[in-house]
Amino acid sequence: MERTFKQFDDILRKCRDLFEKKTRDYGTAWRILRPSSLTDQLFIKAKRIRSIEEKGLQKVGDSIESDYTGLINYSLMAIAQLGLPEEAPLDLPLEDALRLFDEKTADVRALLEAKNHDYGEAWRDMRVSSMTDLILMKLLRIKQIEENEGKTIASEGLEANYQDIVNYAIFALIKLQEQKQNV
Repeated sequence: MERTFKQFDDILRKCRDLFEKKTRDYGTAWRILRPSSLTDQLFIKAKRIRSIEEKGLQKVGDSIESDYTGLINYSLMAIAQLGLPEEAPLDLPLEDALRLFDEKTADVRALLEAKNHDYGEAWRDMRVSSMTDLILMKLLRIKQIEENEGKTIASEGLEANYQDIVNYAIFALIKLQEQKQNV
């Protein structure tokens, strides 16, 4: 499992670096998005990945890896949005945005540690396409929870589903990296 945590941390470091660079370029413009808009952005990225997986061909130059990275970062933004009070400013200082990113990734890593302990890295036996499907299922669940105004009866809430998307996207990136190394 140590290998997994190193791979996980390496991917999150790259995601954080991209998040920091984009925050320097755009500020925290993402703060204007309602959670449902972030969900829709995630849905578009996941649908693109699935479309490319099914067709075996892509016509736009953006890589599948960049879309999985987008799934990670947009999910972390959505989790951050959920935790911010309504009166929080749209323009967050870079340090605050990075602190939020780090707090949310620490929570996701703790979830990975707990689930990896219980499931014994079962994800390593999964296909990347199944991870894409699970991400899409999580997004459909999130959409339904949003339609229910955040209320659930017997299910995990929004944050848990976004955290699962982060973990599945990281697992997919790990598997894609390993496939490239084995070629």
